[in-house]
Amino acid sequence: MTIERPVRRDSVLRGTLDMLILRTLLWGPRHGHDIAKHIQRTTEDMLQIEHGSLYPALHRLRRKGWISASWELHKVRNREFKYYRLTPAGRRQLVQEEQQWQRVSRAIALVMRPNRGRQP
Repeated sequence: MTIERPVRRDSVLRGTLDMLILRTLLWGPRHGHDIAKHIQRTTEDMLQIEHGSLYPALHRLRRKGWISASWELHKVRNREFKYYRLTPAGRRQLVQEEQQWQRVSRAIALVMRPNRGRQP
């Protein structure tokens, strides 16, 4: 049995992290650590987002107006966390990011699995 290793941060296509964050926030507000854990869980531990990558991305998305942030009291832990939310502009950006991702992944798939009838 082969054990797969997590994908290194620098091997993920540039801009993909933004799309993953926006997609995660589509389901509701989350704090930073929860965003990273959601991405890790939903990718079956293949993508592990380090805080050194996550928080600069969150700040960048906030500056662009695609997410908002506010400090809120966590009901269970009884301490404040910064929760991030998707803005209407962020929803529109997510649609664009997903469309671009579909085009790029289709193009990569064409290279990786070319038609047998075509010569390289």
